Amino acid sequence: MNAPEADIQQAIDDPRLQLAIYTATGRLMDHRAAVVSADALPDYQALRDVANTIKKHTIENLDHYLEQLESNLIAHGGRVVYCRTGQEAADFVLDLAKKRGAHMLVKSKSMTSEEIHFNERLEEHQLEAVETDLGEYILQLAHQRPYHIVAPALHLTRYDVADVFTKELGVPNEVAIEKQTKMARSVLRQKFLEAEIGVSGANFLIADSGAVVVVENEGNARLTTSAPKIHIAIAGIEKVIPRAQDLAVFLNLLGRSATGQPLTVYTSFLSGPRRENEIDGPDEFYLLLLDNGRTKLLADPEKRQSLYCIRCGACLNHCPVYRKIGGHNYPWVYSGPIGAIITPQFQGVHSDTWLPFASSLCGACAEVCPVKIEIPKLLLKLRAEVAEVKRKEDTDDIERFAFQFFAWVATHPKIYLLLASLGSIFFPLVPHLGPLKKWASQRTVPEPAKQSFHAWWASRTARQ
Repeated sequence: MNAPEADIQQAIDDPRLQLAIYTATGRLMDHRAAVVSADALPDYQALRDVANTIKKHTIENLDHYLEQLESNLIAHGGRVVYCRTGQEAADFVLDLAKKRGAHMLVKSKSMTSEEIHFNERLEEHQLEAVETDLGEYILQLAHQRPYHIVAPALHLTRYDVADVFTKELGVPNEVAIEKQTKMARSVLRQKFLEAEIGVSGANFLIADSGAVVVVENEGNARLTTSAPKIHIAIAGIEKVIPRAQDLAVFLNLLGRSATGQPLTVYTSFLSGPRRENEIDGPDEFYLLLLDNGRTKLLADPEKRQSLYCIRCGACLNHCPVYRKIGGHNYPWVYSGPIGAIITPQFQGVHSDTWLPFASSLCGACAEVCPVKIEIPKLLLKLRAEVAEVKRKEDTDDIERFAFQFFAWVATHPKIYLLLASLGSIFFPLVPHLGPLKKWASQRTVPEPAKQSFHAWWASRTARQ
């Protein structure tokens, strides 16, 4: 058993972890179902169609809207920096911090920064980066990576959190959630006051106004973007949308799909540094637009729809595979069905070739995706690419021989019928034979019918 299989099996065999995943994702599923029902939101399906159309149009005209975004943001006093890689983004922040004499920055939740290992890169150069989202802060103290796109500490119980706080903060072992949040708040408020730089992600970038839109429920992002003298937003180039009017469509979908809320608690529009008549806000504002492999996806007219994703996490909550093996078993920061389609595209199908196959193809992910990404269809396309790579590299002779043998048998009816008649006799051996043993270890093998279709058809014809 290789490392991924061992880790997956360990997650499956952990009843506490299984309960935590099923409870949390099940709750999110129920909340979503309540707010997207026909009674609660009659236009839900129409909104999905519109969102898909907007994203498709934007991605197909990405260069135009990025230039428009840059022009409008500069007009508001901000600066746009294009970063081809995560290294370039981190280097820009490090250089700016050195010039300004900064030693600490605070961060709001950002999957894009997780993607480029932002915190680790900064800490290598003695620049402290403090996560201020409660879930992310807990994971930072625990030295773990996010488990879920929306609920990063989904796998931890309050007892786990109590142990982490006691070990890392030196506080009493407190299991009451309200008291835990108070402990975290007392530490983080001081960090907000001390930090010279605030770093955020961006949920949307509005081209026609130059605004960076950040949605949240805790209020930490507003402190991150307004208390420090410098605000840096890091966003993938795919986050841009054409107009402010388009935002209403996505706000109606994002909160409902992610947490089952009609709208998140805070929605912030940020478009440059503090103006003369404003009492708070940063003196400097930077938007780092990250490629990091995204432009590679633009080349394929079908696979580029992966860039439509608004990071709601609905596909994770509804995926029977994710809910079984958990987020940490996915090799990159993006887990679940969306991770299974973008990870091979960003990092190449040669890496973690098992990933596109970690799906039952039940279609639940596509059914709930608010922007209608055809995830199962893309998984099949990626599976074909993996198979082609294996064929060229001659890495799976047994599987190829098995399919060739099956094709030969299927084109010789008499041999096919003979082997089919022997199926019920040798059926008990199936879970113990060679490659079938591994296949059957994770599946219930259906028992053959006592009478074959051909025999049934022959007897039916005889009766007539």
